[in-house]
Amino acid sequence: MAYRRTPAVQARLDAQREAVLQAAVGLLAERGYGGCTMAAVADRAGIATGSLYQHFANKAELSVQLFRRVVSREMAAVNSAVARRETPEQRIAAVVETFAARALRAPRLAYALLVEPADEVVDAERLVFRRAFRDVIATEIAAAVASGRLPGQDPVLTAAALVGAVGEALAGPLAAAPDSTDSTAEVVPALVSFTLRALGGRDDSDA
Repeated sequence: MAYRRTPAVQARLDAQREAVLQAAVGLLAERGYGGCTMAAVADRAGIATGSLYQHFANKAELSVQLFRRVVSREMAAVNSAVARRETPEQRIAAVVETFAARALRAPRLAYALLVEPADEVVDAERLVFRRAFRDVIATEIAAAVASGRLPGQDPVLTAAALVGAVGEALAGPLAAAPDSTDSTAEVVPALVSFTLRALGGRDDSDA
């Protein structure tokens, strides 16, 4: 007869898996992917390394789940900010402002999400991540174009270009000062202004 886990055993395993992911998030924010070895994560979670393999077959599988956990948190923050704005332009600005500000407040973690060399599976997840942000922006561009608030353009293409530009602009500050947030005050407003100008809209700083 095949062994079936009791509800108590399953609950214990679920709690242990959650503890592992929380430990991995902490290590990622401190050390990046290079510091998220199976042994280091197990030690931070307070379990034996062998027990970690009950939840994740290898580091690549752990890295994917770790990436998704952190990205889902970032997407939730962006969607919440977007929901509080009234116009499409304001909502697009909210995407850039929220993402950039959060990245610069946690530079080591953001560097790991955006540009740190990692396994191919993480690179594949980064594509999904960028497309998710692209789609949020593209939806608002399409609405603004349809209402005549922005000039005609391909919403998906423009959104993809903006996501790429913002990521590239952040890569330098994040790599140069992974433990500093001094750049936030200058970088975030500049990125928002760039975004609105690139769309063909009017930035609040325009004379």
